[in-house]
Amino acid sequence: MKNSVFERIAKRYDSEERIELAKIIVKEVRKELSKSESKSLIDYGSGTGLVSLELSDIVDSILLIDSSEQMLEVAKAKISHKGLTNSKVLCSDFTQETPELKADIILMSLVLLHVPDTKKILQELFNILNDNGKLIIVDFDKNHSINHPKVHNGFTHNELTKILDEIGFKSIKIKTFHHGHKIFMNQDASKFNPLITILTIICYNVLKWWCDNERKSRNT
Repeated sequence: MKNSVFERIAKRYDSEERIELAKIIVKEVRKELSKSESKSLIDYGSGTGLVSLELSDIVDSILLIDSSEQMLEVAKAKISHKGLTNSKVLCSDFTQETPELKADIILMSLVLLHVPDTKKILQELFNILNDNGKLIIVDFDKNHSINHPKVHNGFTHNELTKILDEIGFKSIKIKTFHHGHKIFMNQDASKFNPLITILTIICYNVLKWWCDNERKSRNT
């Protein structure tokens, strides 16, 4: 994922429009996190932390990961200003190399459309999740009016469900939760869950899931 553009716009990234959109996303994501007992969170493609830093009060820890150092510098300044002790940043690009990390929850908000190989990045995130871990994706529904060489034009629920199922995710739930005006490449758009597509997935380690089901079958 090329980050040169994000490096250049980092200091002015938090526009009024992006802040308002983040509020919508935060509201929706909070609903999902309220159902989670496990509380270590990775925000992959966190940018300046517009979404995840607003969740710091309901999780034990947050690791903001982004490939743009400048975006993370803005995030670090926010962490310092807010006096957050449970949030830190890491500059990394999982499309190049994935560090050895583990988390109970991974958030990916408006990031998937920027990653060329959808299945590969979702596989990397699956490998990082702990047993019973949850992946929350927020992105745009498919919009055939969009045609750009560097981003996907959104995703259909069926195509994402198929990819996630092939990787090994369980309890896959997708819903559209917001419709916005000219928010996706200056086009009207809907998001799976907030102004985008919010994809909520409960992911089980494949081996654990198989063993649990074997145990249940023996007891019946």
